[in-house]
Amino acid sequence: MTTSATSRVIGGISPTAPLVQLRETCMHFGSRVALAPTDLIIDHFKAVAVIGANGSGKSTLLKLIAGLEKPTDGEVTVNGSVAFVGQHQHQHQWMPLSVDEVLRMGRYRSLLGRVRREDRSAIEEAAELLDVTDLLKRSFGALSGGQRQRVLVAKAVATQADVLLLDEPITGLDLPSQQVILDVIESHAARGGATLYTTHHLGEARRADRVLLLAGCVLADGMPGDVLVPELLAEAFGGRMVAGDAVVVDEHHHHDVDPQGIAADLSAHLEVHHHHHGHDHHHAEARENDGAASS
Repeated sequence: MTTSATSRVIGGISPTAPLVQLRETCMHFGSRVALAPTDLIIDHFKAVAVIGANGSGKSTLLKLIAGLEKPTDGEVTVNGSVAFVGQHQHQHQWMPLSVDEVLRMGRYRSLLGRVRREDRSAIEEAAELLDVTDLLKRSFGALSGGQRQRVLVAKAVATQADVLLLDEPITGLDLPSQQVILDVIESHAARGGATLYTTHHLGEARRADRVLLLAGCVLADGMPGDVLVPELLAEAFGGRMVAGDAVVVDEHHHHDVDPQGIAADLSAHLEVHHHHHGHDHHHAEARENDGAASS
């Protein structure tokens, strides 16, 4: 999904204005707290990893920024365009479209629309970046999981959005596809945009410029070396992790739910661990929710 804007960072938005800003933003699903009140600024030239256990609010945060969810309270401001690639990509296997047609969808809303020169240029560049040029004439539904994911990320890249939001973009993919997508995450930020991607894996998070560690609220926000430390990770994951550089041990579900063992009492995490990274003026606060579980 892409949210249009009047100007684009990669096309020249002033880097003095933040691309994304959350002010006292919170999200409830009934009595469940998916995200406690949060203040957050995402600037240009940033690749931001969002890490946390299942149900910690990672997908919720991305959907709020993408405009797919409306906050229960607070504000979400995006100064630019947004492209979002969610989970559950298996649902697209049935699509009777070629890869080229899927990529064209990133440039306009109707497949019957006219492909302009700039559209074709953006599609070709995105296809090359994601290494899917040789797949353009193939049926999208016949591709492997890694190929489909690369095509969907290429579709998002073809929009030339300022903010690229990827929800667990490389989970379960083959190593070559993982590497291609991680390279694109970094290159998008290097070109002046911002990329936010959720992950369970420490190695993926360490590649980012900045890490947000979630557990229903923002436990920590800063450089990977400051956030991905044993004491903070133990708090976020309830001790369920492998020592060293291995992946975090976590049951892999695809929804923000309310699992046991992940900050069962959200108030225990309130107003703790405020990390800062360079000129990212982040301030994360969570207010007491009596016995509310994170989600």
